[in-house]
Amino acid sequence: MRAPKKGSLLRELPIIIVSALVVSVIVKTFFIHFFFIPSGSMENTLQIGDRIAVNKLASYFSEIKRGEVVVFRDTSGWLGAPAESADPKVVQTVKSALVAVGVLPDPAKQYLIKRTIGVGGDTVTCCDAKGFLTVNGISVKEPYIFTGDKPSDSDFKVKVPKGYIWVMGDHRGASADSRFHTDDIHKGLVPVSSVVGRATFVVWPFNHIKFLSVGSDLSKVVVNKTK
Repeated sequence: MRAPKKGSLLRELPIIIVSALVVSVIVKTFFIHFFFIPSGSMENTLQIGDRIAVNKLASYFSEIKRGEVVVFRDTSGWLGAPAESADPKVVQTVKSALVAVGVLPDPAKQYLIKRTIGVGGDTVTCCDAKGFLTVNGISVKEPYIFTGDKPSDSDFKVKVPKGYIWVMGDHRGASADSRFHTDDIHKGLVPVSSVVGRATFVVWPFNHIKFLSVGSDLSKVVVNKTK
């Protein structure tokens, strides 16, 4: 069998590269999106600098459940205006292209990541006599909360309408979540249509690699019924 000619390989190389980029874009668009964690609002579940994989496919075929960690577009201006990059234009363009094809994780300038506490139809309240959040009158444990934090430092009661979710960070003392945006266009609620997908896996750094719990239904983790 004759070895392939050098010229043939050179002609095929651009096709291979383009095909790989097309596949990468398809995967990012419909299946998996990678993000960089820029803040400590989800500690200790997620650390600053973690790179995570977000399952986009799951959001197409199933409803968001209480307890799931989700990434969503900032459609209500929670993050404010993004800071201007100090990188040269050429570097910004290259980085944007690499993010677009999934080679680099998205720096999450227009996205947030929080845990789903309430879904459409739920009433979420802080707090009961023992300091627990309640969902539909049932007190719930939250083992993922940052050590030393309370479930919430502020009291609230919210009825979540259909098509929305109520979200909170695991580091309750350092998370500007639904509790802090009740005066925005959606009253602190996140439209389900803004959800990109469920965070499923920490891919980097190496010593942080782990699967993230898909989240148990909070209303099933009963502490006690409120009166």
